[in-house]
Amino acid sequence: MRVMITGANGFVGRALAQRLLDTNRLRGQPISALILLDKELTGFADDKRLRRHYGSVTDAALLRRALADGIDVVFHLVSIPGGAAEEQYSLGYQVNLLASLELLDQLREQPSRPVLVYASSVAVYGGDLPARMDERAVPNPQLSYGAHKAMVEMALNDLARRGDVDGRAVRLPGIVARPREPNGLRSAFMSDMLHAFAQGEPYCCPVSPQAQAWWMSVSCCVDNLLRAAELQVGELGASRVWQLPLLHLSIAQVIDALAIAYGQERRALISFAPDARLQALFGSFPAMKTPLARALGFRHDGSAAALIRHSLKPAAAPRRARGRVALGVSENAID
Repeated sequence: MRVMITGANGFVGRALAQRLLDTNRLRGQPISALILLDKELTGFADDKRLRRHYGSVTDAALLRRALADGIDVVFHLVSIPGGAAEEQYSLGYQVNLLASLELLDQLREQPSRPVLVYASSVAVYGGDLPARMDERAVPNPQLSYGAHKAMVEMALNDLARRGDVDGRAVRLPGIVARPREPNGLRSAFMSDMLHAFAQGEPYCCPVSPQAQAWWMSVSCCVDNLLRAAELQVGELGASRVWQLPLLHLSIAQVIDALAIAYGQERRALISFAPDARLQALFGSFPAMKTPLARALGFRHDGSAAALIRHSLKPAAAPRRARGRVALGVSENAID
């Protein structure tokens, strides 16, 4: 089994690569080669299964070299995040759209039909969302990032229809807790708040406590990417695009879970100065129902407490912080 990860040096890519190395199996077969593609590949173990390809995914010749010995499964994760893609349109166009289409075309030329798992995004839905949503919602992107994701979904579905590429696309929500470093993500505050609370540092949140967002831990994200790869053709329908189950939580609910894990006194470290633009983008996500995805074995973290455990792996909660979340604030594990 030969597996490739584009964007392997990223937050999700590194977690996925480590999981594959640890389990050493995918689709019932041992992994003989794990091909990592990114501009930088740092901190990976010295493992004979690893094949490192350095460079940009926009380099068609690099893609061809990486695929030269054949491929069974590709996890296509690399992208220019939404904020950066909006500010640097040409870069986002080259990476998020043209490079993805080039990868699809090269996979189409493979002698066997490879499996492609594409990391799409909830950005395809745009803003001004209804009070409740389900996985059949029609995309209406309002950022170039979301528009390019939707275009690649359509191309993937077309090649799957033709039988050229066994494509599967999953729409990811906000994945936490990303490292605290510049990354071009407008949703970076979701991870930054978690890290600050865990480390006992002051943090000014750019959205209100009532802001509602969609959340998933990186470990849960990896579970879902692997599930997408494992699905057999007989389980798949006409559409190869799925909205993943997700947690629908307010900032206040996440802070409640953090306080239980790390101590109630740390609540005082969090202040709020809502930014109107961020509040509009991340303050009013509705509930999302995903029965079709759940029937296929996709899942969410289960609760705000589990989200914190999976994202930050806190030690046992201090005794004074144990107990239930404060009355009047409930968790919404949206299916």
